[in-house]
Amino acid sequence: MGHRSFIVRTGASLGLLLLLALATGAGVSAYHSYLLTVQQLKAGLAKAADKGTGQTPKGFFLIDVRTPEEHAGGVIPGTDLNIDYRQIKTRHREIGATLDYHIVVYCQSGHRSNIAAETLADLGYTHVYNVGGSMNAWMEAGYPVDAPRR
Repeated sequence: MGHRSFIVRTGASLGLLLLLALATGAGVSAYHSYLLTVQQLKAGLAKAADKGTGQTPKGFFLIDVRTPEEHAGGVIPGTDLNIDYRQIKTRHREIGATLDYHIVVYCQSGHRSNIAAETLADLGYTHVYNVGGSMNAWMEAGYPVDAPRR
């Protein structure tokens, strides 16, 4: 399995997350998106929170690709948007990301988010990350779950 090469923007929170991911052995999937652990996502969210008062963007979009019903049951803190993975191809513009912006996707187990990540990469997004184990791994690690934003 080869490694993808990429440019990390100085000062970007996900750039820090990506460096952390590489330093701690995060894998590149067999396709063309990246794989993050929940620990790496949590560290990236913590780094973003440490950067300021919430007025500074965290440097990446966190997208829940589960169904709206699943989303209503709770989300990873910092989730920006819910787009069902089956709709990601037609609704990706709602994310508001440029093709070179960092996008992290999660679902319940990691399977649907892998499909969503690969779909986004196929659409030309160059920095797409799938959270391995997704919500199941997040909760198993004992991390907090928030109510979705209304």
